[in-house]
Amino acid sequence: MTDKLSHFDDAGQAHMVDVGTKAATRREAVAAAFVELNNAVLVALPQNPKGNPLEVARFAGIQAAKRTSELIPMCHPLALSFVDVQATVVAGGVEIRATAATVAGTGVEMEAMVAASVAALTVYDMTKALDKGIRIREVVLLSKTGGKSCDYKRAK
Repeated sequence: MTDKLSHFDDAGQAHMVDVGTKAATRREAVAAAFVELNNAVLVALPQNPKGNPLEVARFAGIQAAKRTSELIPMCHPLALSFVDVQATVVAGGVEIRATAATVAGTGVEMEAMVAASVAALTVYDMTKALDKGIRIREVVLLSKTGGKSCDYKRAK
């Protein structure tokens, strides 16, 4: 871990980090989000007239991962080799888990986190007619591997 923010130069100006000299290695990141839903919304999920909210959320998350560099100004556009988003009904809501992978000179943490966030927002969009009090919470990086910095695994 470094003690300096990498997206600022010596004068304090924001800039895109030059990753041109970094080795292209396989890099993978896993992120999660939780959509808190009341029981009435959970029961209604299978009957949603807009379609299956969990499948729509999966597709939205995958598409979002591919567009991360358009949303986060200092992110590099990456050729993703793999993106997977899972949306699972659990007690109290929907658990989102997103995985992104690439072979590149920079990591895919942001792609995984954007995928999880947009999937969670899509669950909200697909169910908001039933409850405006839905909460999206706990958008977190669970793990990352690859690159020169140490692998990371979130403590439980």
